[in-house]
Parts: sequence; C-alpha cells; structure tokens
Amino acid sequence: MPTFCRHNHLVQNCPICSKEQSVELRPIVSSSAPRTGQTRPSTPRPSGSRPGSSTRSSASRGVTVRRVARGTDDGYHSGLVIGLRSSADAGRLAEELAFADHRLKKLEHDPPGLYREVADAGADVEERAWLAFLIAYLCPLEGEDPFAEIERVRTSWASGEMPALDDVQCGPRTAHDPSRGTKTLEAYRAWAARAGSQAAAYIGDAGWAPERRFARAFERLALPGLHRDARFDLLVTLGRCRVFELRAGTLALGGANEVTVGAKRAFGIGDPLLLERRAGDLAQACGLPLEALDLGLHNWQRGDRTTLGVAADPDSEPEALAAVSAALGL
Repeated sequence: MPTFCRHNHLVQNCPICSKEQSVELRPIVSSSAPRTGQTRPSTPRPSGSRPGSSTRSSASRGVTVRRVARGTDDGYHSGLVIGLRSSADAGRLAEELAFADHRLKKLEHDPPGLYREVADAGADVEERAWLAFLIAYLCPLEGEDPFAEIERVRTSWASGEMPALDDVQCGPRTAHDPSRGTKTLEAYRAWAARAGSQAAAYIGDAGWAPERRFARAFERLALPGLHRDARFDLLVTLGRCRVFELRAGTLALGGANEVTVGAKRAFGIGDPLLLERRAGDLAQACGLPLEALDLGLHNWQRGDRTTLGVAADPDSEPEALAAVSAALGL
C-alpha cells in the first residue's frame, strides 16, 4: 500500500520525508506532453540590484519580484529547520536571529533615538503610544540618523493633527502608502477613540495575560493599510519599552510577508499551526524570545538586514550567535 507523508505526498516523492526516513527519493519524471517551441524572452537585471539576488519586473502590474540566492545543498540537516539543506543558509539565519535578539535587548534596556521617548515612564502614556505607532508605521531609515524623518513629521497625540506625509521618506518595513495619505492614521485614531483612549484599546481587560493582550490587540489593529509587520513590531515595541504589558505568544503568520515566506522556507511546511509550533520549538532551543524570530526571519528571507533603528553591535551578539549556532548544529 502506498504511504503518504505529513505533506500529503507519497513518502518516496517527498524530498523532506524521504531523507528523514531513509527512503530512496523517486526521480521526477517529466511530462510526455509536447513542449511549445517558443522560448520566453529573458529580462535583463535592473541596474543597482544587489549581488546574490535577482529581480523580475512585471510591466503590466508594476511590481518587482526579488529572488534571494540560496546556499548550495551540502547535506546540512537540522530537525529545527527541516526545510534547509545548506549550512550557509543556516549560518545566515543564525546571524539574523542573533541580531534580532540584540535589538530586543536594546529596546528593553537601552533604547536608542525616539525609542527612548517611548520608554520614558514619566511621559504621558498616550504620547508614548502614538510615537510608537508612528515609528512602526513609517519605519526608521537605514543610515546614521534613522529617526530623522519621523522626527521631522511627527505630531503630538493631544494636538489631534496628522503628520504631513506628502514627501516623507520611509524605512524598508514601512506600512505607509503615499496614495492613501493619512487614512491609516485616521483609522488608528478612530480605533483608539472607540475604546476611549489608546491605553484602553491596548490594555482591554486588566486581568488578561500579556500574550492574550498581544493577540487581541494584533487582531483589532487590522486597520486599512496597516500590514502584519507594522502591527507586530508596534506591539513588540510597546511591550519591550514597558508602555503596556504585551508579549507575543505566536508569530501571527499568514499572508505574503517576508516573515511568513521565510518561515515556510525554513520549516519546510505551509500549515499555519505547524509553522507556529516549529517557530516556538526553534526559539526555545536557541534560548531566544519568540519575538526575535519576527525580524530574524524577515531579514533572512529578504537577504538584506533591516535594523529598525538599532545599530548592530558585534560585541554584544556573539553569545546569542553561539547559542543559535549550537542549536542549529553549525
């Protein structure tokens, strides 16, 4: 009788389970249907594209698809990241997870730039929450002064004024769409107004656990134009800077964002429940908070590091890097 694996394939046809169960992989037989004689025209790589990646532009939709180069299959295998077959890919993932952990520690113990105002316990909680929203929505720039543009356009919560976003420069993980103007910010203010304040909207029931509060706020913040990455980082920032008691219990995976795509690639499966379970297993084995996997998987899948306003520190990351590398068998 044929045996099917957890990926709903025959075991001998599954590249993951066949290796795990020491079953000889059946060679793929190409279709006998005749191929068309026409060839696809090649698309030249745009100037300025990064080494190690390729892009394909679609003129009809005006979008660019980026393919991140993958490491060569060198026989690497880890039960924590069963989708990876390259030690180079695993090594890059370890580096990005270590940096993401470093960023979380900086937010909690020594927040830089505008994050310091968010973490100021003596300031008004509504202003702190509003500033955290603007940081997550616009995203810090990559460079010497990552908060310059956010500082330039920011407004106070008490004023009720919207930032002037006509020519604002945004960071790589921004949720801002110039065509929407300030509609997303208006939706956020309306969301807070329905609860009476931002604090009431985030806190909900005072008896909730931080994980439940995080999940509820994440769901309620599904506002027009506020994508998954901005919502997740907003709540992480509010929690790490001790504005509200918030802690991620899941990665809230789903959609076409880099975190979800990277998780599917690393964990070798697409089922949301199994993705979350394997993400939790990886975080626990590496001694990392689950929240570190958000930025870590994002940067790893993207192939280019987004710092989100926190500079790398080679002196503070080796310990985390060693722990992750050991867990991954590197």
